Amino acid sequence: MTTYKLAVAGGGSTYTPGIIRSLMDRLEDLPLSEIRFYDIDGERQSKVVVAAKAVIAEYTDTIQVVETTDPKTAFEDVDFVFAQMRVGKYAMRELDEKIPLSHNVVGQETCGPGGLAYGLRTIFPMVELVDYVDQYAKKNAWIVNYSNPASIVAEGVRKLRPNARILNICDMPVATMRNMAAILGVNREDLVVDYFGLNHFGWFTKVEVNGVDRLSELREHVYQHGLLTEDVSKIDYRHADSSWIKTFKNIKLIMDHFPEYLPNPYLQYYLFPDYIVETSNKEYTRANEVMDGREKTLFETVRKYEETGILEDAFAVGVHGTFIVDVTISLAQNLGRRYLVMLENNGTIPNLPADAMIEVPALITSNGPIPEYVGEIPYFYKAMIDQQLASEKILVEAITEGSYIKALQAFTLNKTIPSAKVAKAVLDDLIEANKEYWPTLAQEYKEGVLV
Repeated sequence: MTTYKLAVAGGGSTYTPGIIRSLMDRLEDLPLSEIRFYDIDGERQSKVVVAAKAVIAEYTDTIQVVETTDPKTAFEDVDFVFAQMRVGKYAMRELDEKIPLSHNVVGQETCGPGGLAYGLRTIFPMVELVDYVDQYAKKNAWIVNYSNPASIVAEGVRKLRPNARILNICDMPVATMRNMAAILGVNREDLVVDYFGLNHFGWFTKVEVNGVDRLSELREHVYQHGLLTEDVSKIDYRHADSSWIKTFKNIKLIMDHFPEYLPNPYLQYYLFPDYIVETSNKEYTRANEVMDGREKTLFETVRKYEETGILEDAFAVGVHGTFIVDVTISLAQNLGRRYLVMLENNGTIPNLPADAMIEVPALITSNGPIPEYVGEIPYFYKAMIDQQLASEKILVEAITEGSYIKALQAFTLNKTIPSAKVAKAVLDDLIEANKEYWPTLAQEYKEGVLV
């Protein structure tokens, strides 16, 4: 029997135990001989790995577990790498959210100026990870990447490491499908969807169950309840916080204006930024919610486990853990299963640039994703995507060239920001907060260099 070696880059993530449980649930499909946890913050990782080891021990004693801060130890001879890095951790996420909000601009982790800031911090560390894997891992190893902001990270890797064996994924479309399935009274796996766009910036155009398109039925439900069932317990642990309930309710607002397709929930930030800011708590953002919730719970669970030997929290598997394991099994076994992933356009949507990193249905094989042809998209959606794509592409140029003016252009083009004046004010405050991460941009800003 073929077994695989897996490395988890970002082993200190609060999502790690849930992903490990998902792997353990699927050991027959993806037999593992070794799991290696890698993080630059060894102290944080060591606490998370306590929980991960306890989960593994519930299933097997045959998997070798390694935790390390050394890239060679982490990636040598591995078959797969799960990437889930958070550069700057939650302290920087809080600034990503609160600095824009202080200017009455959307403050969100992956969308708007907070997402652009997070992207500027993450591109080079992701490229470094790609290089480590290229140097140490098996030549046919795959990186399965969850690191946010996924669209910007995918564009950065495409530009700087075009030959990388990396599959960029996001669980937001899958989480949206989970809600669709709950509303329709079916299993998520029963849905066959068509979708186009960029990551966190796309639309579902078909939702089939047993060959019947039920999008119109979902549309009528959304008009009444948003993309939620009356019983919110059907939403998994990762998307059950009050901010997520609000996000899924806001799909109603989007479809009240644009009823043609079912939107990715994050389009609320781009289509209704004024409303989002008006209804945001500038003092207590999603970062605070996560730190006081999921993160606090994890480390308290680890503390109690070390004292009592009892793992109180079962780290139930949600769509986040399930999805990354699903696509990895399809990669490993060459199953050609159909999932929504990010890949280079190359004619899949003919009226978008060939080098756009789009998110569409694709068959996942051992050689990578094979996209389904989408065809030309209507002009309204094309125009929105073109603007967002330009913002993201120019942002990657800004960090790779160390260009303040390109960073300002990227912020100005982002639809969440109302003017160039506001874009500059937000960017300058974010540069001050990110001096250690963006030294060249900080220097240009300090010197007043705009060309």
